[in-house]
Amino acid sequence: MILRSMTTPRIQPSVFPPTPFPGHELLDSGHGEKLERFGPYVLRRPDPQAMWEPILSEEKWQERSDLIFVRESDRGGRWEMNSATTVPESWVIDLPGSQIAVRPTPFKHVGLFPEQATNWVWTAERVKDLTSQRQDSERPRLLNLFAYTGAATLMASRAGAFVTHVDSSKPAMRWARENAQISGLPSDAVRWIQDDALTFVRREVKRERVYDGVLLDPPPYGRGPDGEKWQFEEHIVELMTLVRKLLAPEHAFVLLSCYAVGTSPLAFANMLGGLGPAHIEAGELALPHSNSDRLLPAGLCGRWWREA
Repeated sequence: MILRSMTTPRIQPSVFPPTPFPGHELLDSGHGEKLERFGPYVLRRPDPQAMWEPILSEEKWQERSDLIFVRESDRGGRWEMNSATTVPESWVIDLPGSQIAVRPTPFKHVGLFPEQATNWVWTAERVKDLTSQRQDSERPRLLNLFAYTGAATLMASRAGAFVTHVDSSKPAMRWARENAQISGLPSDAVRWIQDDALTFVRREVKRERVYDGVLLDPPPYGRGPDGEKWQFEEHIVELMTLVRKLLAPEHAFVLLSCYAVGTSPLAFANMLGGLGPAHIEAGELALPHSNSDRLLPAGLCGRWWREA
C-alpha cells in the first residue's frame, strides 16, 4: 500500500485489527516510552517505536505511573516504585477465559504481549474450524514455538487444541506452567518441551510428526538451552522449510510474528507463500491508545491457512 497525505495522516498501513481486553490498557506513548495499565497497576517503560510527542503531559505520566523502568545498560535495568501504592513482584490479570501472571523483569518485559490478543482470537477461530470438520474426537494438534510464558498456549487450549509448547528458557517454562495452573488447564492439555525451537523441529520432522497448526513468535536473536544460536535473518528460512514438512496435508494454518526485525510484511508474505497455496495475510500488529486514535506499532505478523 502506498500512503499519500497532504495534511495530518489518517490513512493507516495494513494493520491487523487490535483486540483490546479488560486486563490491559495503553494510556499513552511518546518520547520512546509507553504508559500501560496491567490490571490495577500502571507501568512506564521504554518503547523505541514511540517516536512522537505524548498526548499526556509529563506531570500526568508521573502522576499515573506506579512503576517506572530505569535502564542501566544494554542488557537491562530495574523498576522503581513511583507511587504510594505497593506493587507486588507478581500479580494475576484476566485474559478471555484464562488468567496470566504479570511479573516485571529486568529486561523491561512483564510476561505478556497484549498486541498478540488479535492472534489469540484468530488462532481460536482456526482451531474451532478444524474441530468442526473432524470425524473423530481427537483435538487439533498445535505446535507453539518460542512460546514464552504461554498466553497463546492457554488461548489455543481453551479453544480445543492439544498444544505442544516449546521454549528454550527454563524460567519461561516455569512461568508458562504457572499460568496454566492458575487458569485451571487440565494436566493433559499441553505437552511441555524445553528445547531450542529449531533443534526440536528438526527432530519432529525426522519423527514424521504432523501438526494442524504452528505458531511462531521468534526473537531477533537468542540462545538455546545448550548454547544454540538463533538469528532471525540467518535461521528463519530453514525453520519455515521444516515447518512445511510438519503441516497436515489438507487443512492447516501457520502464524508468524516477530518484533524488532529489519524486514517487512511483504517479506513475511513471501516466506509464508513458500508453505504452499493457501490464504495469506501480512501486516503489522499494533496497540490502540485509550485516549486517541493513535496506534503503537508492535511488530510484524503473517497468517497462512488452508480452509477446513
